[in-house]
Amino acid sequence: MRVLLLLLLLAPPAQAQEPLVMRLTLVYFTGGKWQENDIQAATARASGILAQCGIASGGTELLHADVEARFRVFHTPTSRELARSLRPRTPAIYFVDGTRQVPAFDAEAIGRGNSRSRPELRDTVWVGYGARDPGVVLAHEIAHVLMDSGEHSEEPGNLMRDETAPENTRLSAAQCARLRAVGSSNGLLGPVK
Repeated sequence: MRVLLLLLLLAPPAQAQEPLVMRLTLVYFTGGKWQENDIQAATARASGILAQCGIASGGTELLHADVEARFRVFHTPTSRELARSLRPRTPAIYFVDGTRQVPAFDAEAIGRGNSRSRPELRDTVWVGYGARDPGVVLAHEIAHVLMDSGEHSEEPGNLMRDETAPENTRLSAAQCARLRAVGSSNGLLGPVK
């Protein structure tokens, strides 16, 4: 923890740093509610938001899965089975029809810290169809995974507020530094090649 804190304090602003690349795997389903153009639009919006931290898109891999309807809804037991079967490169974003989790959220991020009892779901995001402002939601959840933190912010306009909204897109210098440091150390971000 001390090393991470030191990295956060010594890191120059993201604008002065070399960009880091993030390559996403986007999983969607035959018979699912999400359409490819909606997924691409949400991903482009999320990438634009994360660019403020010096994160560049390294491209996306679209993974179109033909699975039983039960796998198109986020629920830990069946989603673990799906992830074990598909084994996508992470970070992986699953565009699902909804959730059976309680409490139910529009989207859920599973990083290293909250995946100990469900390791198959490590470094994934599950976005339910109908989520408000899907690009902002996606950026928020990806930031949770990259920072490996479930923390929220009370700062007005901050992406990490507990309620996502179109005007909540800013990340602080400290959040960007943590996102870059932890995301890199977990192998989710890499140098531009």
